[in-house]
Amino acid sequence: MQLTDNQRIDWLRLIRCEGIGPRTFRGLVNRFGGAGPALAALPDLTRARGKRVQPPSRAAAEAEIAAAAKLKARFVALSEVDYPKALQATETAPPLIVIRGEAMVLHRPAVAIVGSRNASAAGLAFTERLARGLGEAGLVVVSGLARGIDARAHKAALGTGTVAVLAGGQDRIYPANHAALVAEILDRGGAVVAEMPMGWEPRGRDFPRRNRIISGLSLGSVVVEAARRSGSLITARFALEQGREVFAVPGSPLDPRAEGTNDLIRQGATLVAEVDHVLAVLAPLVAEADIAGPGLALDRPDLADQPIFWDETDFDGSPLPVPAPSLDDPDSEAAEAERSGSAEPESGRSRLIAALSPTPIGTDELARSTGLSIRAVQTTLLELELDGRIERHGNGAVSLMT
Repeated sequence: MQLTDNQRIDWLRLIRCEGIGPRTFRGLVNRFGGAGPALAALPDLTRARGKRVQPPSRAAAEAEIAAAAKLKARFVALSEVDYPKALQATETAPPLIVIRGEAMVLHRPAVAIVGSRNASAAGLAFTERLARGLGEAGLVVVSGLARGIDARAHKAALGTGTVAVLAGGQDRIYPANHAALVAEILDRGGAVVAEMPMGWEPRGRDFPRRNRIISGLSLGSVVVEAARRSGSLITARFALEQGREVFAVPGSPLDPRAEGTNDLIRQGATLVAEVDHVLAVLAPLVAEADIAGPGLALDRPDLADQPIFWDETDFDGSPLPVPAPSLDDPDSEAAEAERSGSAEPESGRSRLIAALSPTPIGTDELARSTGLSIRAVQTTLLELELDGRIERHGNGAVSLMT
């Protein structure tokens, strides 16, 4: 059903109300027969709970739509044909999403690639190979625009189609230095998707919310590197809840960045060591256009157990509890968002050490991953070798000693 302009404004006003998220929105619209009648009923509903919910004004909703239009972005409703069918099939699909770029890319078969912000050079190199191969096989690559694995996946798939999902508003790119990457994605026929309001700066809880969109747009999610409590594992859990496939790239048991992915494999995720391992599982789904609805692809309650990330009020019961995601993991984007602006710039030595892992990697890839010159990499590697921190292998490859 295509919304009229007035209906779109009503939908936007309703979803922007405090205490109304995807689940409550659907319940209210179904109960009252539309967003407009639901807005009219809100005063009585909320008065009974002792807390009046004041919807945004019509003028505020119109201003948000106008602000999006300036960025050549548009609001698409869950009921409309332009809404991505894969995401539409999920239980917590956003009632409205804001889309910039080529909307048709959202209707092609897609795979999510996510992983560590503090990725190793080996992880980044494999991500590039994987994203390029999946793109050449006809799949769109979806990710979250974060540093590390996400950014490398987007860059490798620019020529074949990639979708970035934002944690904040369309005009609040996070991290800010990825604005140029967003521009490239849009210039090359990709798309950028957000559900949060224009002007919204992402907070810790917004990253898990974003992750369920990443997995919801995709037939399956590949986790390349993830610490045991990494935010990337939330994407895998949402994928399970949505009935999608989960893939994990194995890593050295000596590398903390591989603990989460190795756990996923042990718990039933498909091991990925090459592009064909993903294609073999997804090919039947692509051929049959088989987008799974809500439900578990793998019967793993330990992985699928997810907290609620929306401050939703159940108007037929009591308010729903909203536990915040853990900020303890230094690799999580939620933690980074909480401490953004407080970290000192990394030195070249620190960047190089962070890029190293027990997996051997060449100096060219180290230079590319860290942004350092070959000479700087070689000099720092010599210092690390003298300190007993690295081991040298054939063909100029090095690995971190643990």
